Amino acid sequence: MDDQRWMGHAVALAHRSPRSASAFAVGAVIVDDTGVTIAEGWSRDTDPLVHAEESALLRAAGDARLRSATLYSTLEPCSKRAHRPDATCTALILAARIPRVVIAWREPDVFVTCEGVALLIAAGVEVLEAPQFAAAARAVNAHLPGI
Repeated sequence: MDDQRWMGHAVALAHRSPRSASAFAVGAVIVDDTGVTIAEGWSRDTDPLVHAEESALLRAAGDARLRSATLYSTLEPCSKRAHRPDATCTALILAARIPRVVIAWREPDVFVTCEGVALLIAAGVEVLEAPQFAAAARAVNAHLPGI
């Protein structure tokens, strides 16, 4: 799997996110085990509340390739959210049975304390961090306080 290529694509998707004072701008792409894109999404691409991972997963719903796919996200998948509290990105990833997640950086405690990485690992998901993309992922969120 070409983690560099796909995380670079996720960062590019994050730039499409409409800016919000109360939410991160995130990009996500789901890739099958042969390197083919299954789905992609970015924050607020289909509605004002949708998260990037949620958007990509909705587009990929029912695709059998999810069980051997990798999800690339520019930010740690949420484990808490004010809107749609029963549909956190972590819960959606686990429900889709995606075995591998690559992130650019962990969610800072700007809005909530996120436990996405810990929950995914505890459930047996392989989680990798791509710290070489953290600065680019943070830069997309420079509009937020504390970033």
